[in-house]
Amino acid sequence: MNTTAAQTLSLRGLSRARQKRLGARVNTVPLLGPSVVLLLIFSLVPLAATLYYSVIRYNLVNPALHGFAGWANYRFLFEDPALYQSLFISVVLVLEVLIITVGLGAILASLFEANFPGRAIARVLVISPFFVMPTVSALVWKNLMMNPVNGLIAWITRSLGLGAINFFGDWPLTSVVGIVSWEWLPFAFLILLTALQSLDEETREAANLDGAGPIKTFLHIELPHMGRAIAVVVMMETIFLLGVFAEIYVTTAGGPGLATTNLTFLIYERALLAFNIGSASAAGVIAIVLANVLAFFLVRAIGKRLDDA
Repeated sequence: MNTTAAQTLSLRGLSRARQKRLGARVNTVPLLGPSVVLLLIFSLVPLAATLYYSVIRYNLVNPALHGFAGWANYRFLFEDPALYQSLFISVVLVLEVLIITVGLGAILASLFEANFPGRAIARVLVISPFFVMPTVSALVWKNLMMNPVNGLIAWITRSLGLGAINFFGDWPLTSVVGIVSWEWLPFAFLILLTALQSLDEETREAANLDGAGPIKTFLHIELPHMGRAIAVVVMMETIFLLGVFAEIYVTTAGGPGLATTNLTFLIYERALLAFNIGSASAAGVIAIVLANVLAFFLVRAIGKRLDDA
């Protein structure tokens, strides 16, 4: 019996050593090469083109205006108050949507973790807005919900004697924040619900035995348990929310004035409305720098949180 076991262990050791030698001789470059080349093409080529156009004069309406511009496009952009307004709108939009989606997502995750009749159907209904295209969501909210004449909200407010509300005229940025939050709330809810499902039932039972109510259980047990998932949600949403465009284009077109013009919409205006590709590319470089700086700090913060956990 002992001799057979020793022979089995010896054969396993030889097999593992043979696998290591074979793995060391395998050349993985031909396998990874095509993927790396495609990744470089789809990432570096647009970046190089943006950098190139940002330092030349390129106007779609006036082809005669060409040549090397140097820092002129950047200087013109930094002297334009619209840039700082768009940066402010971008930051406000991201922060408000994060507060709404993470806050409501955590509350809904706690509520939908409990057992109640129809829980599966309710979860599907909460998640379903995430699968609606941004343009479709904006059209639905603009024409069916927030329209001051024929919208559902206007009908409700008039029925209550409050009068209709011109959302996109009086509260443009708040309206856009509401639409974007409605789209991204299911994402936060799904991630946080998944994290909450890993919480031990013994922990909840111990809290109940200690006399903790639902609110204290949520604040002191469930919310800290969702801390790592919240950090991931914040990072993912921040990266995507910096590029919000369709909701603004469909509902307010950046207005009234510059009230809802974020950096992404400013790039669109410079490129396809003013036909100034040089200035639009310079704004694109600023957007790339801003996104990478935020991503750097967010990744470091999340990595530190994971290491501490």
